[in-house]
Amino acid sequence: MPPAILNLDQADLQPLPEALSPTGDTAGRYVQRIARIGQQLGAQKLGYRLIALGPGMRASPFHNHRVNEEMFYIVAGEGEIRLGAERFAIRAGDVIACPPGDMDTAHQIINTSQGELRYLAVSTQEAPDICEYPDSGKYVVMKDFKIDDQGNASGFVAVARHADGVDYWEGE
Repeated sequence: MPPAILNLDQADLQPLPEALSPTGDTAGRYVQRIARIGQQLGAQKLGYRLIALGPGMRASPFHNHRVNEEMFYIVAGEGEIRLGAERFAIRAGDVIACPPGDMDTAHQIINTSQGELRYLAVSTQEAPDICEYPDSGKYVVMKDFKIDDQGNASGFVAVARHADGVDYWEGE
């Protein structure tokens, strides 16, 4: 087993794997480079990623988790974070907690600067997880979702809109 130590300067930032690439995003707002360092270090209960965003980019849509908790540490640069109904300026050295919850805990990091924004994302890895997307009215249920070293996805992922729900007893 390799040593469980990695300096962030040594993290290998790669474009988002094909399995996670945004589809239908004609504005190109979610372009990022990512280093999945938790996998490199052999982490089992926490996920660690280093994310680099260019000017104007976002790492993900505005979302909240019902199960998992996330923490972000801003390594370099500046931008803003949407937290619930508010926006806050962020800069190198900031630590941001995003506990699990409802739409009030929704979050999104945006690079509003002219330079690169880098941050470390740490999260619990409990499954299944449910993510909600307030801007689009969607939700995602995930269980054992993983991306391998070749960018192939595995596990269970279901995406739907709250408005598309059916009655529990329909078809029974």
